[in-house]
Amino acid sequence: MDPDSPDEVADVTASAIDSYRLGEQVGFLMRVASQRHTALFAARMIEGLTPPQFATLAKLREIGPCSQNRLGRLVYLDAATIKGVVDRLRARGFVLTADDPLDRRRRAVGLSERGRAVADAAIVVAEEITDATLEPLTEEERLQVVRLLRKLG
Repeated sequence: MDPDSPDEVADVTASAIDSYRLGEQVGFLMRVASQRHTALFAARMIEGLTPPQFATLAKLREIGPCSQNRLGRLVYLDAATIKGVVDRLRARGFVLTADDPLDRRRRAVGLSERGRAVADAAIVVAEEITDATLEPLTEEERLQVVRLLRKLG
């Protein structure tokens, strides 16, 4: 048998197609798990925060004020998206912004007092959401999932 012959390739391809099961595919399973987590987040998160808004507040709570550009990189949002998120959080009084005196092209972002209080409360809720998301898993499995997701990211 010649492994490069069209008939052999067709047989291998047909076999792969016949054995394909959507419910066993990594991308599909990750999407299902993500949908579950997203539903829990939407139902439980305070102040109507979206995941990108929460991530922005939590990161600012963690590191303190920083440039909008750096903040976007830290929460994996592109420049246009982080700008919209920051603008919406600023409109709600959760963040303060200012031009960088050393570089007018940069905008600094930090938590307001209200934003800090909301971030603190939201972080507590986020921990509860994480627990609910991972509820079917043992403690060892939870640690393993987090470790593996970091490796994939």
